[in-house]
Amino acid sequence: MALRSAPFLLLVLVAVALRESCFGASSHSMKFFSTGISDPSQGQPHFVIVGYVDGQVFVHYDSHSRRMKPRVSWMEEVGKEDPQYWDRESRKQWNVEETLRENLENLRSRYNQSEGLHTLQLMYGCELQRNRSKGGFWQYGYEGKTFITFDKKFLTWVAPEPQAQITQRKWDAIPGWNQRTKVYLEEICTEWLEKYLSYGKETLLRTETPKVKVSSRTEAEDGMETHVCRIDGFYPRDIDASWKRDGEVWLQDTFHGSVTPNADGTYHYWLSVRIDPKERDRYRCHVEHNGLQDPLDVVLKEPTNSKYNLGLIIGCVMAVLAVIVIVGILAFIYFRKRRQDDYNAAPTRDKGSNSSDQGESEGAAAPAAA
Repeated sequence: MALRSAPFLLLVLVAVALRESCFGASSHSMKFFSTGISDPSQGQPHFVIVGYVDGQVFVHYDSHSRRMKPRVSWMEEVGKEDPQYWDRESRKQWNVEETLRENLENLRSRYNQSEGLHTLQLMYGCELQRNRSKGGFWQYGYEGKTFITFDKKFLTWVAPEPQAQITQRKWDAIPGWNQRTKVYLEEICTEWLEKYLSYGKETLLRTETPKVKVSSRTEAEDGMETHVCRIDGFYPRDIDASWKRDGEVWLQDTFHGSVTPNADGTYHYWLSVRIDPKERDRYRCHVEHNGLQDPLDVVLKEPTNSKYNLGLIIGCVMAVLAVIVIVGILAFIYFRKRRQDDYNAAPTRDKGSNSSDQGESEGAAAPAAA
């Protein structure tokens, strides 16, 4: 392994994460993440390495067990064909572990830091793209920041800060070191990747057809429509999905998530677009994947909530009209009955000669003649 032949002064990782920038367009990839910690929490190992093939953890090593171990069933076949494989890989990682312990102290001194928690990390790997071209990367970092990166095109190390430039000068001065690093990334690493793919072909080389569904809604504030194209259950990870308008890729008012793994090892993805409902027929959700015999174009449908909203509005209007009609009828009956009561009460008061207000009323009788 190339790590053993270097004056391993610094091992650093940019970030222990699967970054799309490294393998966003690759068909298959293998990468390793190594982390050394100077003062881990109680019970935590000082050193850990995790290996991935196509995003799936397949090997693991830590300073507690000091053994490289398989994390998938298909890796057990490697040990059957090569009985020395696990012992050999374990020794390699033990050497890296010891080098990290020394380099953590060297880095702490170089940065003039006190004792305590410090991290030293490394990320490297290779890729086989669809057109069979090969690629790879080798990156180091310290305390979670980019420290030094290998540029295999120009066969040199790129150092963003003065402390890393010391390492850059040393590594660039080692005869054949940078060339060997490139050979490892583009030849040795990819050869092992192909070998691992053959061991795990039932899992890694399978295809799962994507399930595509478009959900839609109407925005209440402006009447525009938002359509979300959800793609689920596909494998491998590589997928080409986009919104198209009149057959051309449409980027305006579009959003998308990242390709994310499911619990069963497949992946899911989504993308959305905001459109004028009058132009709905012009848009399609376009999907291309190895699990599809032909590209898939999903048409947009009228949002269900738009019909619901229309029905709700019509229902409210009808309800209001019904209330107005009922109130009008009740008012008509009420006033008609009141008028009838007033009409019936008037003659009774005119005949009342013994009424208490008879002498005060304007209709009182005149005095009798003498």
